[in-house]
Amino acid sequence: MSTLHTVNKSPFATNALKSCLDHVSDGDSILLIEDGVYGASNNSAMADMVKAKMKQISIIALKPDLDARGIDETRLLEGISTTDYAGFVEMAAKHDLNQAWL
Repeated sequence: MSTLHTVNKSPFATNALKSCLDHVSDGDSILLIEDGVYGASNNSAMADMVKAKMKQISIIALKPDLDARGIDETRLLEGISTTDYAGFVEMAAKHDLNQAWL
């Protein structure tokens, strides 16, 4: 059973991303949305932890939220993909469970 985890808070402001990374299981996905997309950048305080987890899970950033914050895809950690709103819906339908980290 797989879970889609959504993180909408910046790793510079809360521990939501760290808590999420501590609880994911193999086959899960993390979708970074809103200010959570800062966790996808290669200069994030969480970069090493994010990179380590990418071996067992997929981490995706919502492209419209990256664009809204002026974050270019070249600044993302290698291995992080992006999606649009339609992809967000597809991911939610694909996974058995959805967990929002607030």
